[in-house]
Amino acid sequence: MKRRAFLAGAGVGVAALAGCSARRTADDPTTEATTDSGTDTATNTDTPAGTTTTADSGGTLVVATYSPFVDAPSTSPGSWLKREFESAFDATLVYQTPENEINYYIERRNAGVDIEADVYVGLNPDTLVRLDENLEGDALFAGAGDVEAGTVKESLSFDPEGRAVPYDTGYISLVYDSTAGSEFEAPATFDGLLEPAYEGDLLAQNPASSATGRAFLLHTIDAKGEDGYLDYWSALQDNGVRVLGKWSDAYAAYSNGEAPMVVSYSTDQVFASRANEDLAQHQIRFLDDQGYANPEGMAAFADSDQPELARQFMSFVLRPEIQGGIAVRNVAFPATTDAQVPEDYAQYAQEPPEAVTFTYDQLKGNLSGWIEDWERQFASK
Repeated sequence: MKRRAFLAGAGVGVAALAGCSARRTADDPTTEATTDSGTDTATNTDTPAGTTTTADSGGTLVVATYSPFVDAPSTSPGSWLKREFESAFDATLVYQTPENEINYYIERRNAGVDIEADVYVGLNPDTLVRLDENLEGDALFAGAGDVEAGTVKESLSFDPEGRAVPYDTGYISLVYDSTAGSEFEAPATFDGLLEPAYEGDLLAQNPASSATGRAFLLHTIDAKGEDGYLDYWSALQDNGVRVLGKWSDAYAAYSNGEAPMVVSYSTDQVFASRANEDLAQHQIRFLDDQGYANPEGMAAFADSDQPELARQFMSFVLRPEIQGGIAVRNVAFPATTDAQVPEDYAQYAQEPPEAVTFTYDQLKGNLSGWIEDWERQFASK
């Protein structure tokens, strides 16, 4: 989850707590940018910022990903995954972390420039839809082929064309401070958020500039329907919801005591326990007993110079011990049914009674319109 990259200097109460998917400081916006910083245009340079160089051994695999996967200030799986892969294969793993993430490669493909990477790690249903809507030329990714993905949970598969293979997931939930006031208790339902008792108590994120905010918006659309979600958000506005730009903005405000509830992730207590925080200030609430699932996937670039090694890497990521290691370091849930996750981690990472999500087909052709309608209404009040 990309949210773990929240800047350590932001002054929040949880030491080294970071932006997750979710997720990371770079929550993907819905337009062409793919970072939570709000950048809208990819930079077409030949060498992306953040490229890791190392000596070649039996072969080099270039893995493109979002930067906190490699160098988050709190915890990230990149270095560990590199060591594990290189110890299992006669190969060298090199990371590319361009500032604009997947949009960097869309721009290169549309410009007819070589991709110079073999695998992308960090796709989700929203970015895949955006990719397919903006790609002008040949396919960016190839089919997964013989990747050993038999243990991936069927509910997490999000690519109808069989390119992206899930490797982890996160769940959007409310995080609340039960010590606020005189024993604060978050509501159990979406309708409960509209009660006068919770006026001004909720912090959320802008779905146009934050993957976390977008997931929460999609959950409200699932709960209230395409014809009812705007009325629901109008009622939330009337009840004082505060919508900030990014996950890090909202979580910093929450940690500073500006409101007792924030839209975040159900792994929040993992961070809190590591920092010896009071877990009473990091309670999880699944509205309507549901959490919005935000799976992340990986795919091989169509013109990779190492197609076989790329698929070996993808199969490697799905091994039980690697799935557990990524989940712990990425503060997420594994994508497979046989992942080996430590018991103490499972104690704090909470899964919802029911996971909900929109499929690729449901998002395609609808996502941009839903967000534009939300922006138009939200700004008009």
